[in-house]
Amino acid sequence: MRSLFETGGRGFRDLAVTQVFSTACDTLVALGLAGTLFFSVPSAEARGNVALYLLLTVAPFAIIGPTLGRVLDRVPVATRATLVIAAATRALLAAALVWQPDGLWLYPLAFGLLVMSRVHGITRNSLLPLALDRPRALVAANARLAWIGVLAGGAAALLGLPALALLDARGPLALATVAGLAAAVIGLRLPEPDGRGIGLASVSPRVRLVLPRNVRLAQLATAGVRAFNGFLLLLLAFELQEREAGLLDFGALLGAAGAGFALASRLVPMLERRVPEEPMVVAALALTAGAAFSAGQWFGLVAAAALAGAAGVAWGVAKLAFDGLLQSTVPTSRRGAAFTRSETVFSVAWVVGAIVPTSIPLPAPLGLALAGLGALAAQIVYVGALLVPRATDRRRPDEVSNADDADDDAA
Repeated sequence: MRSLFETGGRGFRDLAVTQVFSTACDTLVALGLAGTLFFSVPSAEARGNVALYLLLTVAPFAIIGPTLGRVLDRVPVATRATLVIAAATRALLAAALVWQPDGLWLYPLAFGLLVMSRVHGITRNSLLPLALDRPRALVAANARLAWIGVLAGGAAALLGLPALALLDARGPLALATVAGLAAAVIGLRLPEPDGRGIGLASVSPRVRLVLPRNVRLAQLATAGVRAFNGFLLLLLAFELQEREAGLLDFGALLGAAGAGFALASRLVPMLERRVPEEPMVVAALALTAGAAFSAGQWFGLVAAAALAGAAGVAWGVAKLAFDGLLQSTVPTSRRGAAFTRSETVFSVAWVVGAIVPTSIPLPAPLGLALAGLGALAAQIVYVGALLVPRATDRRRPDEVSNADDADDDAA
């Protein structure tokens, strides 16, 4: 455990501790709000509620997307301040929920917590390259942070469940308040995002960044993995509901998905030593396709859990690889906008994938076959695009053109 925090230098250690308290805050808030609209178990009779949940999942980006990236890029020193403010705001909102755990203010306060959690995650990703003593070890650092988050979430759950049993929702929410404050305090120790002493190039905030084509392709492919992830999870959940599965069965499904992501956080550092980021994304699509086809042949609770675990592995590998690719490519002064947009794309992709089985009842064998074919097709298209480079790929990430400025403004 100690090596997880020490590897990467003091800056990474502080960022890792911030990740611990941030993940603990998210987990404890989830426990405190268990049974509400946000965390209810999907059912065939509540498809409208599930659709609303999906909307609430992506809605924070409609608020932070147009503004957060520009603020972080035009005022680089605001990145650390934004992380601290987001953590402190989550503590205040959790404290407010302690007094109103089921009142009229439940939904706006919970929505605010969701928004601040997204803001905290984006700023954390933007700060990671500055926190490392070896900036090239980005993929492994992302995976290490993800693994630390998994452990922190498990530890928070062990504390939150007894608090929930003893003090109802107020117990976990009170602990979440403490965790949010701790994340804010530790965040003050993180390095300033001015790029000094780390050898990273920067561009003027007014200059529009042109990402290399391989990064744009990886973003689309990773979004595809995320879309299939959402599709499969909701498809399996509704299929289990129709088979009158119990809460333990749904818990096994979600637990398998979480375990898959945790496994990915351990696999990615080993893969990074052998293959670049793009083949990891290809492998994630291939794993999704293979798992969907296999589960369709022997569908049941075990097959559903195995598929959920495989989908978790696929998403973890693709996301961690893409984050490292983006962090190593994007200059410090443009990293805020890049992460804001990529996180928006991935969240929208998850909702698009999940809304299909939510709005259209599909038999599990048919849905799994469609998912397998779709993931296979996405893999073929992505590999084909990588094998056909364009002349524009030779441009540096900080090169711009009038046409690219127009495209970036339109986005």
